[in-house]
Amino acid sequence: MSRMPSFPPAVAAALLFATTGAPAETAAWPGWRGPARDARVTDFRPPEFWPEKLESVWRVEVGEGYPTPLVAGGRIFQHARQGGEEVLWCLDLKTGKTVWRKSMAIDFEPAGGGERHGAGPKSTPVYADGRVFTLSITGVLSAWSAEDGEALWRRDFKERFEVGHPHWGTATSPLVENGRLYVHTGSCEKGALFCIDPRTGKDLWVREDDPHCYSSPIVETLEGVRQLVEFNHSGLCGIDLDSGRLLWKHPFPHRGNNQNTPTPARSGDILVVGGENRGMFAVRPRLAGGQWSVETVWKHRLVSIDMNSPVILDGLVYGFSHFKMGRIFCLDAADGKVLWEGEPRAGDNGQFLALPGHVLALTDRGLLHVLRANREACDIVRSYRVAEEGTWTAPALAGDALLIKDRTHLECWRLPGLAPEPDGSR
Repeated sequence: MSRMPSFPPAVAAALLFATTGAPAETAAWPGWRGPARDARVTDFRPPEFWPEKLESVWRVEVGEGYPTPLVAGGRIFQHARQGGEEVLWCLDLKTGKTVWRKSMAIDFEPAGGGERHGAGPKSTPVYADGRVFTLSITGVLSAWSAEDGEALWRRDFKERFEVGHPHWGTATSPLVENGRLYVHTGSCEKGALFCIDPRTGKDLWVREDDPHCYSSPIVETLEGVRQLVEFNHSGLCGIDLDSGRLLWKHPFPHRGNNQNTPTPARSGDILVVGGENRGMFAVRPRLAGGQWSVETVWKHRLVSIDMNSPVILDGLVYGFSHFKMGRIFCLDAADGKVLWEGEPRAGDNGQFLALPGHVLALTDRGLLHVLRANREACDIVRSYRVAEEGTWTAPALAGDALLIKDRTHLECWRLPGLAPEPDGSR
């Protein structure tokens, strides 16, 4: 039940060689999976011919962790761990040099199979209105000034949860929509979805129905209703942004070690997602006579996504199935038909970006595959080594700056193609 107390962001590109300064109100890469949280980049024009090698512009050591770097106003914000502290870096996009660095002590011991993923943070921060909001591996939510790193407020939720994170640590990424901050935190046994005033850190409403999960929410307009869509501990659901009221739900519970981790993807009026060892499915939420219903469009176990989120381009779903020791796949969003699968044993995980006519697939082995969008076959145009230590972090693209976070370093690569100017013109 919900309890009440008494954008899509504009795509403002920051070029690799943009001048530094105070972050702007909009951001080129403001949070998890980019401006619309869908890992799609519509204003980048890929080259006709991809070069044999990419150019590395700079590489800096930032620490452990999986958060994607944010880009705003010619600056990068990177959350990571160094020693016993979690660190928020502010770096110059052009040079990689430190603008400021802030830290706080966070104790966390990974266990239960999560040791190989380390103790670094897993949640990608979110940038909004001159602030950066981070979520620690232990579920501590912090607000920082993007200008100078001043700590503005902090919530550790100890007043509500004895344990503020699931077994492998917090991995969900917060979002800001229309001046409100949304985050689902807690443990595997008890959790809540919080709607918070980002200026003060105070609750606007709290929904306590579901334990924490590793997936990150999105905001979509379905049947004319703007709503939070989250894939939580018990399934996929739509939640009213203003009150926290449940609009609709499709049960798909987390079971044992089979986690609900991916972020849902949208194609037209359907939502596509899946879970570890349990295949994939697509649903269509409907609103008629003031009542919501959910239609299952398709479901199967031919492929199954674990810790990666699918991307949709021109009605095709691209993802990384953990079946057959890991392989890239493509399926039709309309009927779920698997159109092709890449070579097996490709790795343990993959992250994706969709460009016009192309998909970038970054594997945990540090290989970036450039795929030509193709429903007939896995058409790999080029493959580049971009992370020597391997990576589980989703990449960010701002102008022609492709940012790759490996185990301990952040590297800036120049992606060939026609990137947008800072004002959106070409």
